[in-house]
Amino acid sequence: MMNYKMIVLDLDGTLTNRDKVITPHTKQVLLEAQQKGKIVVLASGRSSYGVLPLAKELELERYGGYMLSFNGGIIIDCKSGEVVFQKELPLEVNRKIVELAGEHRVNLMTYQKDLLITNNQECEYVQLESRINHLTIRQVDDMASYVDFVVPKMIMTDDGDYLATVEGKVKAALGRNLSVYRSEPFFLEILPKGIDKAQCLAQLLEKLGIRREEIIACGDGYNDLTMIQYAGLGVAMENAVLPVRNAADFVTYSNNDDGVAHVVEKFLL
Repeated sequence: MMNYKMIVLDLDGTLTNRDKVITPHTKQVLLEAQQKGKIVVLASGRSSYGVLPLAKELELERYGGYMLSFNGGIIIDCKSGEVVFQKELPLEVNRKIVELAGEHRVNLMTYQKDLLITNNQECEYVQLESRINHLTIRQVDDMASYVDFVVPKMIMTDDGDYLATVEGKVKAALGRNLSVYRSEPFFLEILPKGIDKAQCLAQLLEKLGIRREEIIACGDGYNDLTMIQYAGLGVAMENAVLPVRNAADFVTYSNNDDGVAHVVEKFLL
């Protein structure tokens, strides 16, 4: 059996259960794995601030784990706090994105340290992003002038049915140079081209001298597909979307039934 050195975990729908918490059993086996020298990487579409509480809970700082946030836009070494890899939106596209949001009358948000910058703090989806990521909302009337710094991504948000009609138009306007996709029906994400969890992991593995055959990746959503195909052992949660289940080498229990703990016990301990 392969001696796996690293496990890469998506958070929402994978590591955390429906209440967005890590169960005591899953936490215990992940700590055991780290005590045996295995590396834990938390890989999420969340912001770094949104990943941090779970990284602390699993003691990644102590054991030398990593946080991969913004779907692969940045990797942080938890022990040293050092940024291992980072790719942000080119500054010159910020104004264009703000203009497109205005043209299609959708809400827009982006990130500044522990703040969520938006043109509409009343929007329920902005409030949802703020809760999941532990970010304070700051409403800005003139986003085009305010966001004069590089950001990892921007998100347009509105009801799914309307956003579906906007998606094609935004892709047509930006899609050649940027990555544009919906991570939820109500979130249209705009990221640097070529950012996904697998590309980001490849950068980390190169730095650490670990082969892709030596890693396990677990996930449930469309944004986990690339890393599940990339990893030596790609694992889908029972609750995963169909393309992820089809691409996986192994399907574990759901995120509400300690699916991650099952993988760790079976393949790492």
